[in-house]
Amino acid sequence: MAMARTSSGLQYPERFYAAASYVGFDGSTSPTKTVTSKFPKATALLLYSLFQQATIGPCNTPEPSSWKIYEHTKWGSWNQLGNMSHTEAMRLFVKILEEEDPGWYSRVSSSVLEPVVEPVVDVPISQTYKVEPIIENGNSYPETKTISSENGNLIETQDKDVVVEGFASVVVYDQWVAPSVSGQHPKSRYEHGAAVVQDQMYIYGGNHNGRYLNDLHVLDLRSWGWSKIEAKFGAETPDSPPVTLVPCAGHSLIPWENQLLSIAGHTKDSSESIHVKAFDLQTSTWSTLKTYGKPPVSRGGQSVTLVGTSLVIFGGQDAKRSLLNDLHILDLETKTWDEIDAVGVPPSPRSDHAAAVHAERYLLIFGGGSHATCYNDLHVLDLQTMEWSRPTQQGSIPTPRAGHAGVTVGENWFIVGGGDNKSGVSETAILNMSTLVWSVVTSVQGRVPVASEGLSLVVSSYNGEDILVSFGGYNGRYNNEVNILKPSHKSTLQSKTIDNPLPESVSAVPNATNNTRDVESELEALQEGKIREIVMDNGDLEPIKSKGEKPGEFLVATLKAEKEELESSLSKEKVHNLQLKQELADAEARNTDLYKELQSVRGQLAAEQSRCFKLEVEVAELGQKLQTIGTLQKELELLQRQKAASEQAVLNAKQRQSSGGVWGWLAGNPSSQRDDDA
Repeated sequence: MAMARTSSGLQYPERFYAAASYVGFDGSTSPTKTVTSKFPKATALLLYSLFQQATIGPCNTPEPSSWKIYEHTKWGSWNQLGNMSHTEAMRLFVKILEEEDPGWYSRVSSSVLEPVVEPVVDVPISQTYKVEPIIENGNSYPETKTISSENGNLIETQDKDVVVEGFASVVVYDQWVAPSVSGQHPKSRYEHGAAVVQDQMYIYGGNHNGRYLNDLHVLDLRSWGWSKIEAKFGAETPDSPPVTLVPCAGHSLIPWENQLLSIAGHTKDSSESIHVKAFDLQTSTWSTLKTYGKPPVSRGGQSVTLVGTSLVIFGGQDAKRSLLNDLHILDLETKTWDEIDAVGVPPSPRSDHAAAVHAERYLLIFGGGSHATCYNDLHVLDLQTMEWSRPTQQGSIPTPRAGHAGVTVGENWFIVGGGDNKSGVSETAILNMSTLVWSVVTSVQGRVPVASEGLSLVVSSYNGEDILVSFGGYNGRYNNEVNILKPSHKSTLQSKTIDNPLPESVSAVPNATNNTRDVESELEALQEGKIREIVMDNGDLEPIKSKGEKPGEFLVATLKAEKEELESSLSKEKVHNLQLKQELADAEARNTDLYKELQSVRGQLAAEQSRCFKLEVEVAELGQKLQTIGTLQKELELLQRQKAASEQAVLNAKQRQSSGGVWGWLAGNPSSQRDDDA
């Protein structure tokens, strides 16, 4: 059972100042020994930078000389935080401290805390979440609270990742919470389409108890209220064929200009090729998008990714349950389809995978399933050279899954849910698309909606910060719940801590510059041995060699630097060794997958051979029957000839009898004439 740390706790900024005092930033003349003895050098540098950002603000001091490595390192780390707010710096400072030293709060000096401090206790908890509105200046804002259960009793506690700022709204970081949602909820479903346009999350279609749906709902992400859209249907025009809004599932919903595009999907009566339907957000009208060129075959469970002004469609499963791994592009400006014949080894045929684009150039495909197995492989398509590659993944690589959902926030790709036909996946994973390093943000317990297959996941913003919103899914039952997660800066840092060169196919990806990535770059510099020592004197650092320093001390520092460089090289070799082991494990996993596919094909072949044998037996029986019929036919013809001969003999006999009577009459007639003459 999960454990949590509970206390009445200090709120910010008092909690931050208590943490800073515990670390050693309490105004003492020499906090160096306290900081460096408690934490690794990388953590000490980051705590120093965050403390400066929280107490002073953005770095405005002149850049020190580059040969003053210590001072320059501290200045660079602080400067890279940019315009990070002081409240965010406070929260990150406390969060890092609690990860490094979970018991700090119980050991902090009572003189720093409030007069009455309750002890920190580890208790088993069962968490539920609710969002209560806060009214300020006539505006309503949702306030998220964590409710913990101790021995069957509910107690309200402040989570350690909770920040109070502005109008006192409370937000839980890196945890899935279920906000209080009003209005008419959509029917429970999975394999639906979801998209966000201007703080509105649209849900279309899906599968409920085996029935396909075609309803359209919208959730306001500011008021958290559901409403159903009564859509209209546009009239037929030369550029828009007649609209038939067929219920569907396994389709993709993509926002484009002032429309929602619904692409492909499974239907009861499938068509031969993919259709694209457009929903006008201003007129609430559906229409069919007229396209040119040869459209792909109809399918569901494909991935559709918007790259610039084009849609990139990969894989899926057609109406005959055949798995696909073809690649098509629809130019939304010319409305023209184009089938792409990319070079390299493409992903194996699959459906229900996830796809994302990085730097408007690289298409990433992760996971998915075939009829026999699920995958956790990663493939990259360079959209400029149209070449497939399979780079090496690092970090906490997710387990094989299908039916998961993914969204990108900056250069981080969040993967949520999915399953392997046995159970749902409980962890929420992040892939840093520049370093290809995986990490886990959080995990859930039990059969909850975010551990489902066929759920949807979108990214939006609340109060200027990114939030992930999931809806629906199937995990033994159909769901229609909404869950939200607000990622913290720390979660985006975790996926960058492994320093490893990228494969050639991805090495040209430009790295987006943001505050958290710049901080991590400083940490990587520490890991490579560029930082020799962290001496925190609250702003006073000594350079490696200043005026009047003895040559022997400089030599010692140089030897120490060379030693650390050698240790850094050894670490890189160890990482390379781990990469080779991972590649070997990937190869073994691919062999296992291919063996499973081979077994499946062998089973199908055996079934076909059995069917062919039965057909051959039936053909042989029919041949025997045909021979029997031929024999009977010959016997019939013989009997007919015999009958004809008999009838001919009887006729001849009758003719002879008739001829004998006539001759007798002729013979008797002359004698009677002679008697008359006499």
